[in-house]
Amino acid sequence: MLHYMKRFRVVHQTTYEYSDDVQLDAHTLRLRPREGHDQHLESSTLTISPNAELKWHRDVESNSVAIARFSEASHRLHIESDSIVQKFDVLPQDFLIEDYAVNYPFCYPSEDAITLAPYLRNNTDEDYILIKNWLNNAWATRQPNQTFKLLLSMNQYIYQTLQYIKRDEEGVQSSSATLSKNAGSCRDYANLFIDAARYLGFAARFVSGYVHTEDEHHLSGTTHAWAEVFIPGAGWKGFDPTHGGLVGANHIAVAVSRLPELVPAVSGAFWGLPGSSLKVDVWVTEIG
Repeated sequence: MLHYMKRFRVVHQTTYEYSDDVQLDAHTLRLRPREGHDQHLESSTLTISPNAELKWHRDVESNSVAIARFSEASHRLHIESDSIVQKFDVLPQDFLIEDYAVNYPFCYPSEDAITLAPYLRNNTDEDYILIKNWLNNAWATRQPNQTFKLLLSMNQYIYQTLQYIKRDEEGVQSSSATLSKNAGSCRDYANLFIDAARYLGFAARFVSGYVHTEDEHHLSGTTHAWAEVFIPGAGWKGFDPTHGGLVGANHIAVAVSRLPELVPAVSGAFWGLPGSSLKVDVWVTEIG
């Protein structure tokens, strides 16, 4: 049996410049791509200046996390992650759904619902009132009754009706902010999709990583974000509302979480004079 795959090289550079020498606190790095049956890590290196002591662990979501600790002061922090990744999910629609979940609505089995509880709807969230009205507009005539078509339709609706903007500032917009502005970044789109999926009763989570796009492979890009929904029989399936399609071989996952703010690529603090600048460059190149 032939196993088709794609190979990508991902280079992610993060550079902080400070107004003077500062003492760096421990930094948390989520830069190593996830590994599984659909994504293999061929190689991965992490280069940091100034020198740092690295300690690795897996967090509660099984993301690979490195803690970097520094002993010397510096006016600059440069972190470079260089990975070669093999991707096998070249046919993202090749899956089967359990019979009871083919049509919407359905209920997760009790043993799954316990594990999926953190990814399900928070009934106290006021955003759901806006999301309800937004979904009513999306399906003004008829809501799809098949689970997969319903999720695809919502994915396409975000892609077709919202305006994509590149936001350099940290953080994720609330779904109400994204809907009121009718615009957002990839992480804002993913957050809206997750909130809407949870409103409908699906378990959904946030994914950060990278995406390869043919038209920008020579240019420096940024990290990417999308959503995953747990579909019985198919497992966690990725939906990318920024591009309007399913997540597949061109998407490289790094970290997953129930909340977007829990998985920044780099986080940390410093002691010293105020003032700093940040520059992030990402290159995703398909290789033979």
